[in-house]
Amino acid sequence: NWRFTQYYNVPLDELLEIMDYAIENDYTVGWTADMSEKSWDENGIAIIPDVEANMGAGSDEAKWIGVSKEEKEAALYNRNSPGKEKVITPEIRQIAYDNKETTDDHAMHIYGIAKDQNGTKYYMVKNSWGEFGNYKGHNYASEAYVKYKTMNILVNKKAVPAHILEKLK
Repeated sequence: NWRFTQYYNVPLDELLEIMDYAIENDYTVGWTADMSEKSWDENGIAIIPDVEANMGAGSDEAKWIGVSKEEKEAALYNRNSPGKEKVITPEIRQIAYDNKETTDDHAMHIYGIAKDQNGTKYYMVKNSWGEFGNYKGHNYASEAYVKYKTMNILVNKKAVPAHILEKLK
């Protein structure tokens, strides 16, 4: 915020409500997020896998299967057969922000919503890096990823639901 302009810190559920409302009402969303994560792959799919749910963490399973770390990560980050994603709460998000696990490293443009074969919601993101990956510069960030890694958004004030705009004055 080098210009010292005004920002609003809204609760996480309202942040997503604003984004969804904007998209559903033919507006787009300027989005800054952390995309320097292994959970954002080179083809433009961004997910936050739930390690415990997908890998049987905490059980004896990992000791006996004999699967390498590389094989476990390949399964965990498999975009062709997505597994369960981590449930992102405001508390988890704040911890990632405070410990600098989530940082502001790129601005992009969200223009739509899509769902995968499991019904998982993804935000459709246009990146400025040109035509790369399977989707030619278009990316898909899961709702969990957006909740976890969003730093800020920019929307037209007409794209904010009236009840939230009233609170912001």
